[in-house]
Amino acid sequence: MARVKSIAARRHRKVRSAARGFKQARQTRIKAAKEALMHAGQYAYSGRKLRKRDLRSLWIVRLNAAAREHDMSYSKLINGLKNAKIELDRKILSDIAITDPEAFKEIISKVK
Repeated sequence: MARVKSIAARRHRKVRSAARGFKQARQTRIKAAKEALMHAGQYAYSGRKLRKRDLRSLWIVRLNAAAREHDMSYSKLINGLKNAKIELDRKILSDIAITDPEAFKEIISKVK
């Protein structure tokens, strides 16, 4: 008669492999590993939302620093961009400010 492998063992193997890298019981004990994985999933989910928030604030800080080099505040820069109908988002603007200061200077001159 052929040997039957249990479904539970397969499920446990999945949990253990997903919990690889965790410390102590969270790696070896199924109950603790499952709980740790649930919490890890929740942190990962909220972390994906927080990353967007963090990056946007980083871009704003960079833009403010770059704008102040040209005697302008961040809020005046954004208002001027809207009035001049220049539709560049904060990510692209901060990238331009870092990689190509001459182009950013040109944008500032159009805003003024």
